[in-house]
Amino acid sequence: MGFVLLALGLVLIAEGLVYALAPSLVERLLEMLRALTEEQRRNAGLAALALGLILVWLAFRLEV
Repeated sequence: MGFVLLALGLVLIAEGLVYALAPSLVERLLEMLRALTEEQRRNAGLAALALGLILVWLAFRLEV
């Protein structure tokens, strides 16, 4: 459970930094996302999911 809270906290920190430091960039990224098809957004989500799983696996493998 501690890892879940740690992961959630790290995600919130990263998200908060993006919104705090570059809110106009967030607006542009949202516009770019709206221009993508649903299939392209789904594929991007699956790619992000795969990358996240790989990073978590590496962290456990390196015993972080």
